[in-house]
Amino acid sequence: RPGDVLLAITTSGASPNVLAALGAARRGGLGTIALTGALADPATPGGLAADVIVAVPSRVTALVQEVHLALEHILCDLVEGTLFGAPA
Repeated sequence: RPGDVLLAITTSGASPNVLAALGAARRGGLGTIALTGALADPATPGGLAADVIVAVPSRVTALVQEVHLALEHILCDLVEGTLFGAPA
């Protein structure tokens, strides 16, 4: 729904399904965040288009995915803190 945020995760920045999801989200009025690796090139025509792009500066897929996992946990903690307050 408008006002929601889509978190897109793609090591390469070229995954067709992720690009399609980002396009649908933008058409639906959602904010968009993309977690990518160093290979992602937002300047590529028809490529990655997100409001915020967090690019892990590595070409090693496993390392990019490990950093993405840590970022996902941090984002979840921030969202939960915002919605429900700081943990006891």
